[in-house]
Amino acid sequence: MRADVALAAAARRQAAQLARGVCFPEDLVARVELCVTEMATNLLKHAHDGSLALRVVRTGGRAAVECLSLDNGPGIDDLPRALLDGTSTAGSLGIGMGAIGRLADVSGVHSLRGRGTVLQARFWADGQAPAPRPVEADGLTRPIGGEQMCGDTWTVRTVSGHGPEALLLMMCDGLGHGPLAARAAERAADAFRESTRTNPVDVLQDIHRNLRGTRGAAVAVALVDAAAQRVHLSGVGNVTALVGTADTRHGLLSVPGIVGVQMPRARAFEAPFPRGSALVMHTDGLSDRWKPADFPGLFAQDPVVVATQILNQAAVRRDDAGIVVAAHGQR
Repeated sequence: MRADVALAAAARRQAAQLARGVCFPEDLVARVELCVTEMATNLLKHAHDGSLALRVVRTGGRAAVECLSLDNGPGIDDLPRALLDGTSTAGSLGIGMGAIGRLADVSGVHSLRGRGTVLQARFWADGQAPAPRPVEADGLTRPIGGEQMCGDTWTVRTVSGHGPEALLLMMCDGLGHGPLAARAAERAADAFRESTRTNPVDVLQDIHRNLRGTRGAAVAVALVDAAAQRVHLSGVGNVTALVGTADTRHGLLSVPGIVGVQMPRARAFEAPFPRGSALVMHTDGLSDRWKPADFPGLFAQDPVVVATQILNQAAVRRDDAGIVVAAHGQR
């Protein structure tokens, strides 16, 4: 939802609908409404341009409502002070960013002076955030302007036989945009979830078979193994993949081709995955020229904040955009 004079009311209605849809009690619905209203008011008062994203997050049979605020500046000069409970931004409801963090079960904020701020608030139906896992993953997609359906998608699943410290991730860019691209992306996600294999090359072959008859896609599949501190990736088409830390970037290659149409022989590439690093995969709806050093403090954040800020700064308007981040341990 783009920032305009109707944003606060529209966001409040949608947030309440999402919260009631996953059986939040009314007092928790009210907390979510208060949070998104403050986010919307801050965008209108202070941001050059911005938007709100609201969604339901599900994991392990549990549900949460997540609120994400992102803008293009001017940033927050004194972030520690802004995060103090009771410190209000001018013209807002007066609860302040610190109170948003208190209201939410999980929250995060990252601000770049002159470039933009991302604020996250997640509310779990039972009021309890899950215990941190060795590898946490999250992502975000955004359709091209004028479209409701997005041809980019991401998904994550646990890896049988590898323990809790390994995850399998997929980033997919259906060719073009609109309903046909979205159909290809949905078919890729279905094949990824249904595959019983864990080697990225094998999973990519399963996706290729399921995409026959569609316009095809660029797809990357990665196995992140925290115990072994390695990433194994196989990709076909223009999907950017890298392992980054606060100031380093280790790229992983994909080979040319179209999954589902013209599939070359898939190859696997490896990279170190030390504690404190993150795997980032994104489509060509984001510029690949960004560097971790351009985002001071970002890689210490929750994966969804990392994904949202990179999308916020690097996405292009003329294409669908998608990104997924897997972070190794508390950073």
